[in-house]
Amino acid sequence: MPFQTRSSRTRQSTVLLVGIMVLILTIVAVMAAVLLANGTKETSMQLLQWKGRGTTKNLQEVILGRCYNYITTVNPELRDKDCQKIWETMQKAFIYKNPCNITTEDYQPLLDLASHTIPCNKSLFWSKTNDLVHRYTKTNHNFLTLEDTLLGYIADGVSWCGNPFSPGINYESCPKWSECESNPSSVYWKMASKMFAEGACGVVQVMLNGSIDAGAFRSNSIFGSVEIFNLDPDKVSTVQIWLMQNIGGPPRPVQLLQCASDPDHADCTLCPNSVQ
Repeated sequence: MPFQTRSSRTRQSTVLLVGIMVLILTIVAVMAAVLLANGTKETSMQLLQWKGRGTTKNLQEVILGRCYNYITTVNPELRDKDCQKIWETMQKAFIYKNPCNITTEDYQPLLDLASHTIPCNKSLFWSKTNDLVHRYTKTNHNFLTLEDTLLGYIADGVSWCGNPFSPGINYESCPKWSECESNPSSVYWKMASKMFAEGACGVVQVMLNGSIDAGAFRSNSIFGSVEIFNLDPDKVSTVQIWLMQNIGGPPRPVQLLQCASDPDHADCTLCPNSVQ
């Protein structure tokens, strides 16, 4: 049956040819996809370059360590807080995301987990007095700043932002606040500041820097643009302003801390009018 044999061979050849063509097309498609992905990734990596410092190394360990320290030694009343869940929720808010597209919705679950009340008459707000105000709260436990809350404590001084591609976190650079408004740090601190202000009650303290040429109160600061507008007049009875001058200005109780750093300044003499 020679006709059937030729027909069978023809079919086999056709099947083999089709198989080879499919294999070649598959290889070409895979190579094209890889090249396209690499090209897209390289382009994206070039685009996601920022002026700020990158994500803090070992961020997970830093956040978890601070959280556990806070709920065990700083404020044991919060020992039921789930630090592992807090970290996972914080990471979910920014990982694998463009760092200029962060929203309040991204952080809301974290705020719900880590928020806690501040006793009345203990809230201390500040602007441009970072070092001084925190040296003060470390020596006088009658007041608490945002950085003395759980949300502020775990994030103070660290940096973080995501990247759309693996590993999902940018350790090289992150956006400065001036580069884009909706960056991870800006959104986080504005939300935490808003919550801190909303929870304030009784007498509220504010420490401002009176030695700034532009003025002690700046409407574009976190205090001037977020916190002051979220103080509840039904809960806050009084706002006391501490206008802190650099050494050389009017005497203030906090000046003792300033003098600890500059004891030889004339304003730090115990008896300035005494006869030498």
